[in-house]
Amino acid sequence: MSTFGTLFRVTTYGESHCASVGVIVDGCPPGLQLSAPDVQTQLSRRRPGQSNLTTPRDEKDLVHIQSGVEQGVTLGTPIALLVKNEDQRPKDYSETDLYPRPSHADYTYLVKYGVKASSGGGRSSARETIGRVAAGAIAERYLKQAYGIEIVAFVSSVGKIHLPSTLPPTRAQDEDVSDDAEQPLSAEFVSLLKSVTRADVDAHPTRCPHAPTAERMTQRILRAKEAQDSIGGTVTCVIRNVPAGLGEPVFDKFEAKLAHAMLSIPATKAFEIGSGFRGTEVPGSRHNDSFVLKDGKLGTATNWSGGIQGGITNGEDVYFRIGFKSPATISQAQSTAQYDGTPGTLAARGRHDPCVVPRAVPIVEAMAALVVMDQLLIQQARRGAASLLPPITTLPPTMVLPSHHPDKNEHA
Repeated sequence: MSTFGTLFRVTTYGESHCASVGVIVDGCPPGLQLSAPDVQTQLSRRRPGQSNLTTPRDEKDLVHIQSGVEQGVTLGTPIALLVKNEDQRPKDYSETDLYPRPSHADYTYLVKYGVKASSGGGRSSARETIGRVAAGAIAERYLKQAYGIEIVAFVSSVGKIHLPSTLPPTRAQDEDVSDDAEQPLSAEFVSLLKSVTRADVDAHPTRCPHAPTAERMTQRILRAKEAQDSIGGTVTCVIRNVPAGLGEPVFDKFEAKLAHAMLSIPATKAFEIGSGFRGTEVPGSRHNDSFVLKDGKLGTATNWSGGIQGGITNGEDVYFRIGFKSPATISQAQSTAQYDGTPGTLAARGRHDPCVVPRAVPIVEAMAALVVMDQLLIQQARRGAASLLPPITTLPPTMVLPSHHPDKNEHA
C-alpha cells in the first residue's frame, strides 16, 4: 500500500515521470507553525543534481502546500504537499518496453499489477520518496518543538570503504579468544553517535562526517561512474532524546516499525539496530546494558541495545544502520532477456545515481521521524486515556509507574 502510519498517516502518490509527486499527511496536530521553507530544507538535501556524485537530472523539487495550513499554522486537517516533475525524459526508457532491467522492478511490477509505468521506475523509482521526505519534515518539526528530538543520519560506508570507527578488529574467523577485550562497538563510534550534527554530515558531498574517509568514498563513487557502473553502501542514523515507553509489542515493536520503515525505502537490503551483527559476537556479560541513575532518572551505563529493550524505547539514543544495494540501472551493457524470454543485451540510458547513499540520508531521517511521530501519538493517546481513571491503589508500588500513585496522580 502507499500509506504508512496509524495515527500520523502518510500517503504518497506519483510516478517518476508523471506531472507531479507528493503526499497527504493526516493526523498532524493543530497549531504547529509550518511553512514551505520548513519542508524545503530536507527536500533540497534529497534533490538530484547536487554534485557529480549523483544523477544529473535537474529537478528543483520545490514544494507547494495545498491544504491543511493557514497563515503558517496547521489546522489539524489533512496536509497536501505537491512537487512538480519538471526535468522529464521518458524517451530515455524506450529500451524497457522490451527489456526488464536486471535487478530493477520492471518485471515484478508488471507481474504484480498486469500493467506498469511506461518510463522510469514508476512507483518503484526513488522519485516517490519526495513525499516521504516532505512528510518527515513536518513530523520532525513537531518532534523538535514538543520533545527536543534530534535525528541525524550519515553515510557510514561506500563499497568496502568504511568509517574507521565502524570496522571490527581484524582477526582469524575461528579465533575465540577476544571475549574479554572487545566492546560491541568502538568508543570512537559511540562518541560520533552522540556528537554528529547535520552540519558535519553536509560538509562533504558524500555525507560522510569523516573527511579522509569521505574523500576515499568520493573516488570510489567516481570510479563506478566512469565505468558506467554503480556501488552500494550503508547509512547510519541516530535519534536523540527519544522518550521512554514508545513501541507496541508484540508485533509492532519499535525496532520492528523502524525496520518496516527503512526496508520500504528503494534499494534497501539490510537493517540492524544497536550493536547489530557485532553484538552477536560478544557475550552477554559484555553486551548487557546495566541500569544507573542519570539526572535523577533511570538510564543505562552503556547502550548496546540501541535505545530499545523488549521492543520499547528506554530513553537512551536509538541508533541503527541500513544497507543500500548498488543501483540497478547502469549504462553498462548487460546480457539479459526480453519480456518474452528472447536473449539480448541491454545498455540502459537515462540519468542515474552511481551510488544512492548520499541522497538517501534525508530519506532515512524522514522515515525515522514518521516512526517516532506515530509511536508518540499512540503512546500519548494511551497515557491520556489512563490519566482519566482513578489512581491505582490495589497494586504494590513496584508494579506501578510513580505517576499512577495517589500522591502523584493529577486526578487524585
